[in-house]
Amino acid sequence: MTTAHHPIAIIGAGLSGLTLARVLHTHGIPATVFDLESDRHVRTQGGMFDIHEDSGQVALRAAGLYEPFRAIVHPGGQAMRLLDRDAAVALQEEDDGTGDRPEADRGQLRDLLLDSLPDGTIRWSAKATGARAFGDGRHEVSFADGSTITTDLLVGADGAWSRIRPLLSPARPAYTGISFVELDLLEADIRHPGSAALIGGGFFIALDGERGFLAHQESDGSLHVYSALRTGHDWLDGIDFTDPAAAKAALLAHFTDWDTAFKTLITEADGPLVPRHIHALPVGHSWPRVPGVTLLGDAAHLMSPFAGEGANLAMLDGAELGQAIADHRGNMEAALAAYEKALFPRSEASAAESAASLELMFGPDPVTRLARMFADQPQT
Repeated sequence: MTTAHHPIAIIGAGLSGLTLARVLHTHGIPATVFDLESDRHVRTQGGMFDIHEDSGQVALRAAGLYEPFRAIVHPGGQAMRLLDRDAAVALQEEDDGTGDRPEADRGQLRDLLLDSLPDGTIRWSAKATGARAFGDGRHEVSFADGSTITTDLLVGADGAWSRIRPLLSPARPAYTGISFVELDLLEADIRHPGSAALIGGGFFIALDGERGFLAHQESDGSLHVYSALRTGHDWLDGIDFTDPAAAKAALLAHFTDWDTAFKTLITEADGPLVPRHIHALPVGHSWPRVPGVTLLGDAAHLMSPFAGEGANLAMLDGAELGQAIADHRGNMEAALAAYEKALFPRSEASAAESAASLELMFGPDPVTRLARMFADQPQT
């Protein structure tokens, strides 16, 4: 089998890898993105998330996609409700359209990036299984189908369990102590009006220090809900998620002292329940400069979702690496050094914030403390 050569190979067609490819394209620099999925529609891409003015929006501007992005913003998505386990509202904020963190559907945003790239940029059904250096900053990547490629620049944008990270760092994600069970309630206004009223039109948080619900109304009218527990890693392994009724019963057992409205989110959930362990890389994860290879997004700085920074940073990573390559044409090592110099302190600060937010949300008296924190923030 012939080994193809690609000057720039990006492993992973998530938000970070696609943003990098798009920014490079705007500068006339070709790149190839390899992804393990068979096509763009194989799986859903997650729910709504807020695009921050100082990171995600910066990346979209660099990619020349800010105006198309505004067309997919979810009206009302910046509203927020904070409740305790008795369903008492501690804080409620409406979306008046002036906020700096508009909400968008992750899948729609990914489609926007995919559609902005030339045909042939993405190589689907390309599951990377390993990579090795062979001198002068060049690397070889092996794929599950037995094929290989070589590249002058290898970019690991392949997520938490990156196959590229071991070239740079021995670090592996560790369990944070938080487990999610993901739920969906479809056509909420019609089929689940009580739950739709509970969640509201924006972001929803309910906590008691050890357990909670994080939810959002999606652009398709469904409710996307994460039930969260501070628990051992093996708790999810003891639940049969192939049996929705059994999984619901196991989850409900942890919310017996919560208001009935929250239990309804579980009992009326449509479709399968999806378990998720929440992992993170060490705060301050970094690596020495290694010729011809670097990381983006979760591969570089996986963190818990409790500060809302991960996807925004991933996009900013892609944009900044693309700009650095354009600014240092002919000197890839200078580009990588410039990119990583900014990456490491930025990602350390965000990872520390995410870790602190986890302890706040799953620590003593979280609702009171969160309400005070939000009230003290300047309104934007």
